[in-house]
Amino acid sequence: MGKFVIAYDVGTTGLKTCLFEIDKTIVLKDAASHGYGLYIVENGGVEQDFDEWWEAMAHTTKEIMEKNPGVKIEGISFCSQMQGLVALDKDGRVIRRPMSYMDQRAKEEIKKGIANGIQIAGANVFKILPYLYYTGAVSCSVKDPIWKYKWIEAHEPENFKKLYKIVDVKESIIARMTGRIVMTPDSAFGQLLYDTRKGHEGWSKTVCKLVDVNPEHLAEIVPCTEVVGGLTKEAADELGLPEGTPVFGGGGDATLIGVGAGAVRPGDTHIYSGTSGWVSTVVEKQTVDTGAMIAAIVGAEAGRYNYFAEHETSGKCLEWVKNHLALDEIDIYLDKRDVTQCPENFEEAYTSLYDYLSKVIKDTPAGSNGVLYTPWLHGNRCPFEDPNASGMFFNINLENGKRDMLRAVIEGVCFQNRWMYEQEAKKVSVSDTVRFVGGGALSDVTCQILADVLGKRVETVANPQNVGAVGAAAIIGVGIGAIDSLDAVKDFIPAAKTFEPNPDVKAVYDKNFEVFKTLYKNNKKAFAALNG
Repeated sequence: MGKFVIAYDVGTTGLKTCLFEIDKTIVLKDAASHGYGLYIVENGGVEQDFDEWWEAMAHTTKEIMEKNPGVKIEGISFCSQMQGLVALDKDGRVIRRPMSYMDQRAKEEIKKGIANGIQIAGANVFKILPYLYYTGAVSCSVKDPIWKYKWIEAHEPENFKKLYKIVDVKESIIARMTGRIVMTPDSAFGQLLYDTRKGHEGWSKTVCKLVDVNPEHLAEIVPCTEVVGGLTKEAADELGLPEGTPVFGGGGDATLIGVGAGAVRPGDTHIYSGTSGWVSTVVEKQTVDTGAMIAAIVGAEAGRYNYFAEHETSGKCLEWVKNHLALDEIDIYLDKRDVTQCPENFEEAYTSLYDYLSKVIKDTPAGSNGVLYTPWLHGNRCPFEDPNASGMFFNINLENGKRDMLRAVIEGVCFQNRWMYEQEAKKVSVSDTVRFVGGGALSDVTCQILADVLGKRVETVANPQNVGAVGAAAIIGVGIGAIDSLDAVKDFIPAAKTFEPNPDVKAVYDKNFEVFKTLYKNNKKAFAALNG
């Protein structure tokens, strides 16, 4: 029998608690989910409630343990949303509601702090160069945690007086569990105050001074695979677990999804498609492509980075299609009746709406009969950054119908991934075999289209929608010695399915891809005129 561990996937609107067994592979044995709120407040504020996070953890942990009596839990870890800000007092208690990574209130604070004077890429020219030297990145987004911290200082002085440490989401939970306030290196990097220079890793006092952050407010940094402490009696009673159960540092979603995909060794590339998406390659040197907005972020292992190209709306495009194109005219409504009123054989044939969409797409020729789609529903970040960019269908004629448009959407997302993949290949060594994970990888049709568009072998893993939690379980496995090292994690996460590119469709995809890349340049001024 293997070792049993619990991994918490702490998302934006809900938490999933997963029970894994680590033996020769990492196997998901059970899971439970619980939702919580996302609170929109004035002036661009977005907050969450720590007590709701904790209630979700307690509810799902007890549910899992009741269904699996007698199982000994060797460790707890986390895969969490990143770049939130949680203010803690000296007792490790939350002072105010956590500020989400989406919070945009600190517009004045970022102007005063870095977006003033002569600028390059939105930052003061005299600050950007030293900033880049120490951290390899610059805090030039209003959503960055630094400016949330400065917002509290400016607008909530009483709360600021109580402030002992600022941490990210999972670290606030660790503090509640263990009484110890820490941050893992990837979370620290996400604060954009972390010195990434070899031999100098840790908080940068120079950068703190540059943006007027008190270094005393920053937590102790510990490795992702380290035991932070054991569950206190109070926390253990609330969660329904034994006192002293080891709690590990864990990691953020951008860190651990790659680990859970088995993409852990230098040169390993994975593609993630959830609501958003990315292409990421493990590298050993911090690399930046400023023109294409690709940067290497700190990984779970010291000296390793994830060269990261992000796409704002990946799976969100299919959700948009489902809501706005599919539900009325591709027979989802049989005889104009809702899908829930359809005959039983319909449900048996297509267990979900997305399965049915996949069949429609599969029966449409590669290349969507010439229709192209740009998947920029919330602007675009890479390989060009433009908040004005939007989605569009291109080259529709009388012979085209919705089936062509539906397939074009999936192909458009895959073209975007190919564009980012090829852009990464200009700077780093990418892998010829790509691991594909996230909810998008549940569809074999999408997986095959991605392989055909990339012209590369694509592999998926078991439960691709849970890879963040798998990564958190792997962190525990390394920490307890069940897995020799993070490099060895790949051996514990074998490919479940493999998709080889079809040479018969290469020509049409190569042709369409070349046109796809011209659509932004040719329409940039139009996007600005309509959306600027």
